Amino acid sequence: MAMRKSHVYLSLANSYLMDSPQPSSINYWWNLGSLLGLCLVIQMATGIFLAMHYSSNIELAFSSVEHIMRDVNGGWLIRYMHANGASFFFICLYLHMGKALYYGSYKSPRTLVWVIGVIMFIATMATAFMGYCLVYGQMSHWGATVITNLLSAIPFMGQDIVPFMWGGFSVSNPTIQRFFALHYLLPFVLAALVMMHFMAFHVHGSSNPLGMTGNMDRMPMHPYFMFKDAITVFVFLFVFALFVFFSPNTTGHPDNYMPGNPLVTPASIVPEWYLLPFYAILRSIPDKLGGVIAMFGAILMLLMLPITDRSMVRGNSFKVLSKFFFFLFVFNFMLLGHMGELHVEVPFIALGRNATMVYFAYFLVIVPVISTLENILFYMGRVNTPKNT
Repeated sequence: MAMRKSHVYLSLANSYLMDSPQPSSINYWWNLGSLLGLCLVIQMATGIFLAMHYSSNIELAFSSVEHIMRDVNGGWLIRYMHANGASFFFICLYLHMGKALYYGSYKSPRTLVWVIGVIMFIATMATAFMGYCLVYGQMSHWGATVITNLLSAIPFMGQDIVPFMWGGFSVSNPTIQRFFALHYLLPFVLAALVMMHFMAFHVHGSSNPLGMTGNMDRMPMHPYFMFKDAITVFVFLFVFALFVFFSPNTTGHPDNYMPGNPLVTPASIVPEWYLLPFYAILRSIPDKLGGVIAMFGAILMLLMLPITDRSMVRGNSFKVLSKFFFFLFVFNFMLLGHMGELHVEVPFIALGRNATMVYFAYFLVIVPVISTLENILFYMGRVNTPKNT
């Protein structure tokens, strides 16, 4: 027997990466998982090297980033790979989640895979937010101030939680020190969650675009799907390199290239682009506590899908109504992202509020109603279909 099958550890890797049987019908959307793994490796590798030269003291944080950019050999490359890697991580993450929504990958028996994935999404957002604050530019300081201040809306103990998190009475040196410690730690927690996600996924195998069992036609992971993954990895690295070498500051905010100044408030305080949809939901609610609940509720709504989706057919490949409302949800999510970067003024206030209502309505109203209606139409079609005699 080959060593990869007989060795204790190699046999485990072999069962996941080589002999794992996958449905032959899965398309390139299923390659996003491997791209996310690549993104995590890039972020952890570049982050470790950046940490060797970064100073988490608030007086030195911005200067240490400039030191990395100007004085450290290859420091500019490592920093740009890390900064742009965060954006590419979220691009792949949103596409991966969109694929799961479209093809119903959250439905039983893969509900645990979906729940772990949502937890990973929350951990990734927290890691990215704290990493953005570590640069300690203008937008870093005020972004940290605004987002941490949201916890003050918690009844009874909110006013005590915020100073405890800050380590003082404003965003100051202890805040940056704590953010740096957590930003360094969380990727390793995320790596552990990835392994849990992978193990839960391995129990029932991959879903497929057809929405039916793939047991009738499966192929081993290697070489068929490993080669397919290699193609998307090459395309990903090519596009990633274009941004890193030719347009590295495209995804950054101009104000973050100025040192953080608590005495000068920017005209518009916005987080990075990948957090804008949830920031728009936060701003669309006039009440502070209501906005915080809506923002966190928007993320936790993802956990409702295995319950609210009552469809008897997995995925939207053959369901016209579900497909229409899915793309409506996607365009609405993109609109929320655009609303998040605009000033709070007419007509964007009403537009953001309506887009927020549509977001929540998709999970709580549209999905259960449309899936139930399609079930009825499915049964009607079966009853009216003439039987062979």
